[in-house]
Amino acid sequence: MKACFMGLGYIGLPTAIIAAKHGVEVVGVDVNQKVVDKTNSGNLHIVEEGLEDLLREVIASGKFKAYTRPQESDAYFIVVPTPFKGDHEPDISFVEAATKMVLPLLKKGDLFVIESTSPIGTTEKMADLIFTQRPELKGNIYMAYCPERVLPGNIIYELVNNDRVIGGIDIPSTEKAKEFYSHFVKGELHTTNSRTAEMCKLTENASRDVQIAFANELSLICDKAGINVWELIELANKHPRVNILQPGCGVGGHCIAVDPYFISSAYPTESRIISEARSINNYKAEWCAEKVRRVMLEFELENHRSPVVAMMGLAFKPNIDDLRESPAKSIASRVLQSCNNGNVMVVEPNIEEHNVFKLTNYKTAYESADIVVFLVNHREFAELNYRTDIKVLDFCGVFKK
Repeated sequence: MKACFMGLGYIGLPTAIIAAKHGVEVVGVDVNQKVVDKTNSGNLHIVEEGLEDLLREVIASGKFKAYTRPQESDAYFIVVPTPFKGDHEPDISFVEAATKMVLPLLKKGDLFVIESTSPIGTTEKMADLIFTQRPELKGNIYMAYCPERVLPGNIIYELVNNDRVIGGIDIPSTEKAKEFYSHFVKGELHTTNSRTAEMCKLTENASRDVQIAFANELSLICDKAGINVWELIELANKHPRVNILQPGCGVGGHCIAVDPYFISSAYPTESRIISEARSINNYKAEWCAEKVRRVMLEFELENHRSPVVAMMGLAFKPNIDDLRESPAKSIASRVLQSCNNGNVMVVEPNIEEHNVFKLTNYKTAYESADIVVFLVNHREFAELNYRTDIKVLDFCGVFKK
């Protein structure tokens, strides 16, 4: 078995490495030459604990190599981004481009799987694309959709142990894809059709978005009512059938902040709760930025000077380096713009440098600031002692008490 993974990002690269670790000969493809070179040198271009050792192991064994173009294989996996356009319409152009790249290499008996989060019907659209240009392949290749459901920071474990949903364009395709994933997935493989599998991925993330929106809305109410939202949620969760999530400064990442739009854009009349949850979570980031600006203005009026502000965290969730759709990054940008890049320090312990923000060590920033704004609950921040001599805005529960 030889498998070609199109896309070596936060999901494609770990999946390719895990497949190679379990005996599959793997070709990894990325259009970015720097990513390919760094990967082939045994160095990760993403942060994921334990993955670099596995990468070096599969490179040394000859089971994995990265290229900028696909190589002829027995199975092809599309693991590229699916962002949305300015009007929140899903953009499947990367999926289409990757499909066109492997199109000339497809042969009878091959397996073609889309893992990228996609709007309903994408797998069927790619089937139409392939069979229009290669009509001899119709009925002779296997096509399926199999979304990932992993947590950054725990990907190695979850790629192997989590259940997977696999949906083919027909029953033989579903079974062929199931056969491949059984090489390395210990979790249960649940079979369905491609449209249901596509909707399942969107549903999972829309559900989480709605639950987070409830927590974020509670945080807005509690701020106005003078109630500690962290204590409130802890107490409410003592109820045997209540499980409220923790609020934050919004919702980020390439999944939860994006996928609900794939539903609401296609079904605007029906998806009222889903659409409202997106609005609430987007508003929370705006609210946080405005609260920081208000506290900065109050400090300046009281002390007759501009405050030194520490913005703590840029990633979209704790303990990772992924800044995609990050509300923390958005808030930091808004605050910097509001004070013309004044005395504002930006902290992100999981990356060494950023092309927009000048980064400051988290201890240095915390110790020298007049106002500290916690945007992401990174593990490093747990080392810090609460300061009573400064203003602390804790949007993510570093100091829950």
